[in-house]
Amino acid sequence: MSFYKGIKMVNCALKFYAKMIKIKNIVAIAIFTILVYACNENTTGVIVDDFDHEAQALIDKDSLIEFLKNNYYDTTVDSLKTLVAGKTAIYNDPKLETVNVSYDDIDYLMYVYVKDEGNPVPVKSNPTILDSILVNYHLGYFKDSIDYIPLQKLETATWFNPASIAVEGWLHGFTYFKGGENITNNGPITYKGGGNGIIFIPSGLAYRNLGSGSLPSNANVIYYVNLFDVVEETDHDGDGIASILEDPDGDGEPRNDDTDSDLIVNYIDADDDGDGVLTKNEDANGDGNPANDFSDPNNPTLPDYLNPDIN
Repeated sequence: MSFYKGIKMVNCALKFYAKMIKIKNIVAIAIFTILVYACNENTTGVIVDDFDHEAQALIDKDSLIEFLKNNYYDTTVDSLKTLVAGKTAIYNDPKLETVNVSYDDIDYLMYVYVKDEGNPVPVKSNPTILDSILVNYHLGYFKDSIDYIPLQKLETATWFNPASIAVEGWLHGFTYFKGGENITNNGPITYKGGGNGIIFIPSGLAYRNLGSGSLPSNANVIYYVNLFDVVEETDHDGDGIASILEDPDGDGEPRNDDTDSDLIVNYIDADDDGDGVLTKNEDANGDGNPANDFSDPNNPTLPDYLNPDIN
């Protein structure tokens, strides 16, 4: 094996390791399966990931803009339609939000059409990318054309744990909506006033060059979504600190923080510093928030739950 081919093999392995660090739990298994297909095998048996995701991001950007300029939102049928005279392209619709997302060191552009933001009762904020949400959706895609191709419908309102979501753009899209009011009365769970709209996601923030089932590779996906409820400040590991706040490096991305280097990121790690004491028990002042306890005079700005010298 040549040195160059060996480097390629190592690079592919490192990419898998990075994915493990970023998401962990069962999603890591899914990612492993994905990477097996994403990494092409050459004639010498060396596995390499040679797909140009950055170039695809530019292609997706142009495709999304073309689609948005050639379609409008028809309120009479609550759906996208091919643009006709007298209608406003959704690209120029004031309800369309432009969303910039950096993922795997690549900058992506996605869009969210906010038909209704939502009016939650009791009042709740927009979900973060790590808050559990109650939703339903219709999924479709477009590729190499301006035609929308429907694929899947989830009519039943279902709770989704963001730690198990493989579509990165989905997580960012829902941050533009709010929930509604639970008006259930001796029957099926029913909400009114929930957020709804459309999330337009480039392939690089969806299923990338792999596809999924009937969804082809490099397909830009579209979700018609309804958001009914949100678990604000979801705490996946039950340690008393909201998952979105378990971001000690302050880069806005809790999914890459692993203080004790045990391959379990902090927001799903019940003992963040690996000192044998659960994070929820490193609460010296007893206020239920381990993040505001600082007992080490040598590290006065390092909270106890991230300090292995304090237990």
